[in-house]
Amino acid sequence: MIWHESLYLGEGIPKKNRKIRQIKRKINRGAFSFGLFLIVLCQDGTNLLEIIPARDLRQRAYPKKHLYIVGLAIGYGEALETASRIVLDVYKKTGGFAVKQYLLGPQKAGEGI
Repeated sequence: MIWHESLYLGEGIPKKNRKIRQIKRKINRGAFSFGLFLIVLCQDGTNLLEIIPARDLRQRAYPKKHLYIVGLAIGYGEALETASRIVLDVYKKTGGFAVKQYLLGPQKAGEGI
C-alpha cells in the first residue's frame, strides 16, 4: 500500500499526526477498526476514486500491493463526502477531473498506480 503524503480526512478521523500514524500502522498490519473506509485512486482507470471498507483488506486475495490511499473516513457517508471533497478540490485547482494526475503529478500518473 502506498499512502498519499497529505491525506484527505473525514470529520470522524482525528487530525493529530500521532493518531493518523496509529491508524496507518493498524491498516498496514491488518488490524483496523470497524467502519473505517479508505479512499483510493482507481486501479482500472474507469473511475476517479474507489471507496473500500478497511475490513476488505483482511482477505488474502485482495490486491493490496498497488493501492494508493488518498483519504480516510469513518462510515460510508463520510467516505462519500471526503471523496467528493477531493474531486471538488481538483476541479477548483485545475478546471478538470484528472484526479490521478493531480494527486500523483505528471510523472507518476503514467506508471500504473
